[in-house]
Amino acid sequence: MGAVGLGCMPMSWAYSTSQQRGDRSLRTVHAALDAGVRLFDTADMYGPFTNELLVGRALKGRRSEAFLSTKCGLLVGDQHIVANGRPGYVRRACDASLRRLQTDVIDLYQLHRADPEVPVEETWGAMADLVTAGKVRALGLCAVGARAGRRPGSRTHDGTIRQLERVQQVFPVSAVQAELSVWSPDALDDLVPWCAARGVGVLAAMPLGSGYLTGTLKPGQGFEPDDPRARHPRFTAEMMAANQPVVVALRRVAERHGATPAQAALAWVLAQGPHLVPVPGAKQERWAVENAAAARLSLTERDLAELAGVPRARGSWDC
Repeated sequence: MGAVGLGCMPMSWAYSTSQQRGDRSLRTVHAALDAGVRLFDTADMYGPFTNELLVGRALKGRRSEAFLSTKCGLLVGDQHIVANGRPGYVRRACDASLRRLQTDVIDLYQLHRADPEVPVEETWGAMADLVTAGKVRALGLCAVGARAGRRPGSRTHDGTIRQLERVQQVFPVSAVQAELSVWSPDALDDLVPWCAARGVGVLAAMPLGSGYLTGTLKPGQGFEPDDPRARHPRFTAEMMAANQPVVVALRRVAERHGATPAQAALAWVLAQGPHLVPVPGAKQERWAVENAAAARLSLTERDLAELAGVPRARGSWDC
């Protein structure tokens, strides 16, 4: 039976600041640990830096219970984000993350984005040196954005696979993080099979569709101005209404098992292969516990066939 991880980003970055409370986030991490969650995913850019500080505090005294994943390679400035893959920066970033996380070793160190000005082999080589030094146990790569760097006629993850094939020549890739959910299954077309054939794990990012697949968001409800969904083409009132059939199908499947739509969405990810770990974000204890329980939900062939027929997510760019 698979497991569900916890994405820590929403606790202190990207989503509404009014919902970000350190004490509540600490309780959420502890509740997740108590519910059996072991993988905790963060990044130095979240905050920036505050998310790692929070995770470090939350895991103090319980570090041995957690598989800790963080990322490097992106710098946050005023109104912009830039990649930095210089070897010297990678080494400094790792040391800083270790201090913030209050740990001697990072279980999985991921390259958030490759720097277009630095050969990815150089960046990856510096990360491999961190493994040799005992500061990192394994290396991972985050997928290139689905709409970034696409060539005409190419598949969603062709760019990521090209990067993977290059860095594999330098040091083994242990995991790849990419968006994967019922309404965004593109990774199943190429990336997931590539990883399965090579024994590479997949961390499924946004498995709950940034909250949409939980069934708790209503078309036209609006978002706070600092919530990125307020500007996301899938979260306009029109597109949220158009994507309702996905939630309806999840709710129907969930009801057959006495579960929630969120649990059905996470169970769907787990059903795609033993090497997949969904990493939903959560800011509240009850959501972390509910998500963890999805690992005990086994979908039937009927369930999977029904969910295979749901339409992929639509955004305002599709109109």
